[in-house]
Amino acid sequence: MGSTFDRLTWPVRTDRLSIRPATATDAPSAWAYRRLGDVARWMTTQHADKEAFTASFVDPGRLARTLMIERDGQVIGDLMLAPEDAWAQTEVAAGAKETQAELGWSMDPAHQGHGYATEAVTALIRICFDGLGLRRVTALCFADNTPSWRLMERVGMRRESHSVRDSLHRTGGWMDGYGYALLAEEWHAR
Repeated sequence: MGSTFDRLTWPVRTDRLSIRPATATDAPSAWAYRRLGDVARWMTTQHADKEAFTASFVDPGRLARTLMIERDGQVIGDLMLAPEDAWAQTEVAAGAKETQAELGWSMDPAHQGHGYATEAVTALIRICFDGLGLRRVTALCFADNTPSWRLMERVGMRRESHSVRDSLHRTGGWMDGYGYALLAEEWHAR
């Protein structure tokens, strides 16, 4: 996966943001907002302390799929770009190798409400389709995570699935989940 990021020119700039691959030195900046209740509530793992978070963050597999969002040189969030193979029948499986990606994001609450997440995720989708030549992107969330699914819709993704009580939340019990996707041809037709 490291080679995926190596195929692109960094940083990627938008009107107000800069996006670049994460490094181990980004762990303290990410911990500062990922530990906050409003953010940690929706993360797959809620780390007990800074040391546990740092150990997870600096894992080479995680770094290989993490991008940092900066505004005026300050980290304000992060993105996940995880290329994956599409499902395919055995005889054509090679043609489905790393043709799509799962996306994810996390923003510092102090920087929410200014359109930065929309700007960053739009750039992430552009990276996927124009930079990497992927054919499809997907994203998942708990149905109760309204800001996340609204963001997916703002950037043009369509809801493909609504799973009923299929996801166990650490404090909310069994919750519904949403799955969103966008095809390159849909993106380019916009």
